[in-house]
Amino acid sequence: MTQEINMSFEELCLSDEIMRALSDMGFETPTVIQAKAIPTVRSGTDVIGRSQTGTGKTMAFAIPAIEMIKDIEDKSKALVIIMLPTRELAMQCCGEIRKLTKYCEGIRPVEIYGGAPMDKQIAKLKRANIIVGTPGRIMDHLRRRTLRLDSIRLAVLDEADEMLSMGFREDMETILRETPDSRQTVLFSATMPPSVMSITQEFQKNPVVIEAANRRLTLDNIKQLYADVPMGRKTDALKLLLHYYSPSLSIVFCNTKKMAEELAASLNQGGFDADALHGDLKQSQRTAIMDRFRNGSVSILVATDVAARGIDVNDVEYVFNYDIPQNNEYYVHRIGRTGRVGKEGTSVTLCSGRRQVYSLMNIVRNTKSKIEEIPVPTGEDINNRIAEKNISDIFSALGEPIHDRYRDMVNTLLSHGYSLFDIAAAALQKCFVEKEIKIKDIETDRKRKSKSGITDFSKIMLNIGRASKVAPNHIVGCITEKSLLCGRDIGKIEIYDDFSIVAVPTDSVDDVLDRMYGAKVCGRPVKTVLYEEELKQKNNYRGNKFRNNHGRRKEINGKNDSKRKNAEKAYKKASGRHR
Repeated sequence: MTQEINMSFEELCLSDEIMRALSDMGFETPTVIQAKAIPTVRSGTDVIGRSQTGTGKTMAFAIPAIEMIKDIEDKSKALVIIMLPTRELAMQCCGEIRKLTKYCEGIRPVEIYGGAPMDKQIAKLKRANIIVGTPGRIMDHLRRRTLRLDSIRLAVLDEADEMLSMGFREDMETILRETPDSRQTVLFSATMPPSVMSITQEFQKNPVVIEAANRRLTLDNIKQLYADVPMGRKTDALKLLLHYYSPSLSIVFCNTKKMAEELAASLNQGGFDADALHGDLKQSQRTAIMDRFRNGSVSILVATDVAARGIDVNDVEYVFNYDIPQNNEYYVHRIGRTGRVGKEGTSVTLCSGRRQVYSLMNIVRNTKSKIEEIPVPTGEDINNRIAEKNISDIFSALGEPIHDRYRDMVNTLLSHGYSLFDIAAAALQKCFVEKEIKIKDIETDRKRKSKSGITDFSKIMLNIGRASKVAPNHIVGCITEKSLLCGRDIGKIEIYDDFSIVAVPTDSVDDVLDRMYGAKVCGRPVKTVLYEEELKQKNNYRGNKFRNNHGRRKEINGKNDSKRKNAEKAYKKASGRHR
């Protein structure tokens, strides 16, 4: 995803120590932003750098900062402060600086961010001269007087637009005011909204503007796809896509923390290895999740936008947008997690209905890129793809030496009258049958179930009701997402205080009960059981009478209160008969 320029690092006249470190890191030529920014920042002028993520801008300000400190005799104080929006970016940036200072003496970077032990950070700050941190934690240290900024020579604001959108403006301004007026200020941002421009006007002096790697360039290595799936079936569609493409590493983006948690749990139940990454996790949890993802022990990362900022894993093959991104920049950032370091990547966005498709098309049009619609793969498509891989594996095996033991086995089978064709087919079936995916198509099942004129219904009971602020649409959404039914297939819904009764087609009731196991309505786990007519008759329960009054359902028959209690008892008894 980075764009290189026709020059080498030697032409930038860097120190021998930096050149050795760059060689160890495998870098020979700078990216556009590095080639333009490094000489300008080294000159001491203020800089505004407009560059997308993944263009190598960390080294664009880190190299000049390191070389500046090398020339300062007193390195015992904080000389450089770098502000970033998230913990992950702070860790990543500090890690890059440590690699660059491998052969430099006296350069001591430290990362400070929320969620980590304060006492350890305080101990490291006493010797650090490069401070890399999030605005919130930097402010914590300023209040505790464990960090002084009166010796700062260079202040860097990386991902400035994102820090402002996260509400860090006041902290950023306070931190900059704590630094000397004589400092050099470098700001990097993917966009330049008015909020960013006001920061530059107040805290920078005659800044030089550098632009590199426009939005189109950052997407060149990424094939963009989308699929229009039935409402409520995105989870099933995602599972089919994961089966079909079978990526070694992939990231799934959601808009909310709750959705990330629920989707990761659903993927794990479906046999995938997934972890959720969001802002509510402790730093130790986030670090452990990223370590598992990097080493491949977890192949799917389900993340929110803010939590995923700073994810720098070069081998991500696919990015899936489970939810439509909230704006153009989020879209670019999401799909930019793949196609890195010159590799090719693929993004797949899931849409439900014309409104979401139009929203996605507007985003793609604004990023000046192209996107292609694909169908959701069927079970047959997936198994055909698996068969192709199996054949490829057999071709590879045929090119290797075959042990005499297996040749003797074939001869034994031939002596029993079996043909070579049958022997080979039996061996392949034995070897590969477990790899076949037994999963039903989304579209086929939807058409099969979306039939009009259903007259034979059975009732199921859910142990959630008005007390949990449940509405009919919540129940319909849960059932259609978990089962093969559409909204039009579901019959009458009766919602009481502590439970609800739903009519579903009799020929689907067993499937619905099985699929509703572990389901959640309004974020709460629900238990679903069969509501049997004989229980209703045994308790002589005819139901509470309701009438509609200005959109609200009110109970008008107080005498039915005891009967309602009888129905609740019947439900508790039926709960033991979960199917």
